[in-house]
Amino acid sequence: MTNAPPDLLAAIVAATRSRVAAAIAREPRAGLERRAMARTPNGAAFAARLGRHDAVNIIAECKRRSPSRGVLRSAYDPVAIATAYERAGAAAISILTEPGFFDGSLDHLIAVREAVKTPLLRKDFMVHEYQLLEARAAGADAILLIVAALNDADLRHLAEGARALGLAALVEVHDLEECDRALTTGASIIGVNNRNLRTLQVDLDASHVIAARIPKDVISVSESGLKTPADLRSMKALGYRAFLMGERFMVDPDPGAALAGL
Repeated sequence: MTNAPPDLLAAIVAATRSRVAAAIAREPRAGLERRAMARTPNGAAFAARLGRHDAVNIIAECKRRSPSRGVLRSAYDPVAIATAYERAGAAAISILTEPGFFDGSLDHLIAVREAVKTPLLRKDFMVHEYQLLEARAAGADAILLIVAALNDADLRHLAEGARALGLAALVEVHDLEECDRALTTGASIIGVNNRNLRTLQVDLDASHVIAARIPKDVISVSESGLKTPADLRSMKALGYRAFLMGERFMVDPDPGAALAGL
């Protein structure tokens, strides 16, 4: 899909709610909880890796497709890609699990968990606590919470639920108002997405504008549109301690080598 609807985020959230309802119908919560409790996530390790001061902390992403660019990698092997990322020194690995717009799957996360020890982020549109259990059951150490997709009550509820399950939460914002909402929930890791999820426009100024609003004791992550060492140096100078990068690697013949090159 290359032509985005007027509000892509609303379309994805609506589709996600339907997907979650279908998942609950297939597997009631009690069964999922048993599978989730068999795992031991390490959200603390995810936060520690992103917060290092003596390294270039990159969350390297596995995704087959994006709504803005279509298929990024026709021969998509998330396990091979993640294994290469781990060898190249990724601080963490992000796995897209949203199926309708990104061709993701929880099965990808499960398979990658069996292959690597690097902390894993479940990258999806989290709208229901059931998804937190799915993430833990699949082997995630962290989940993404998109402020623009949630009201304040749901944002707080999901953040507290993640903490209770041992999952770190990367709380994603796009502007100053969303940053303030994230801080109100007690977010300890804030990601600034330079891509507007409603229009798909990328503007690195988002990271510049929001940087000063993020307290020093909160781990800040710049996301999307980062391509070169100069981009990373610029963001690091603003105080960002980690960087989420996906398309830059997915379009490279050797994603692991591309990461190592940075």
